[in-house]
Amino acid sequence: MSDFSSALASAAEAIDARLQAEIATLPDSAVRDAMAYTARGGKKLRGFLVVESARLHGIGRDTALSAAAAIEAIHAYSLVHDDLPAMDNDDLRRGQPTVHIRWDEATAILAGDALQTLAFGLLARPDAAPTPEARLDLIASLAHASGAAGMVLGQALDIAAESAPAPLSLAAITALQAGKTGALIEWSACAGARMARADPAPLAAYARALGLAFQIADDILDIEGDMALTGKRLQKDMAAGKATFVSHLGLEGAKSRARALIADAEAALGPYGPDAALLRAAAQFVIARQT
Repeated sequence: MSDFSSALASAAEAIDARLQAEIATLPDSAVRDAMAYTARGGKKLRGFLVVESARLHGIGRDTALSAAAAIEAIHAYSLVHDDLPAMDNDDLRRGQPTVHIRWDEATAILAGDALQTLAFGLLARPDAAPTPEARLDLIASLAHASGAAGMVLGQALDIAAESAPAPLSLAAITALQAGKTGALIEWSACAGARMARADPAPLAAYARALGLAFQIADDILDIEGDMALTGKRLQKDMAAGKATFVSHLGLEGAKSRARALIADAEAALGPYGPDAALLRAAAQFVIARQT
């Protein structure tokens, strides 16, 4: 196993344990069970970015785990809601029935709501960052990244595009995905700098390129992927005639654009030198992944 694969797996295990332990403290209910179900598994890439960006700034994993678990709780909530019939209407996620299929729509909505609030509770803990000012910065910036100026805006633009009179332009898709996918990735990569009260600009530049490459890779997987590996339905966008990076750039053009973005992401890490080797490897992973 490569150094990156080992580091990603180790971080994912620690983040999953932290998140599941937190969920287990809640009163017994179908909502709690659904929260645990949807938060379990996955790559935990966003949480890994939190842990690694913290390490770059001299902050240990134990301190970073609250923020890493928080971003994974937000990500899990977004998936539960995105899968609902009123949105993407998906019945499969990570190879398992989606929450509204496994339980019902009301439980899925409430589980997503509870995961979102859990995230902010985690960030408010005294151990979430070295200082109260850093904790407030994490909370405020995550509220911005996950709300109507970030991820939720991207989701809304995506829904609106389904009934638009014409397919979205490449620029419009780029703006949409900067919110829907990119905002949480940028928060994750900058979290360590925020904890240390350091300048997040290099990591923000890294994350913006990484987030866009991540979405292009998703569009490519929707065409070329194996459902047994991705754990979700494929080619839905093509069947719906939805504009994507692949529909605009072609398959090879999309792959070329993703590679160029990864080169940009790696270049943005220049100020950190060899200490950022795992973040560079994460960038390569984004376009090589099969899930």
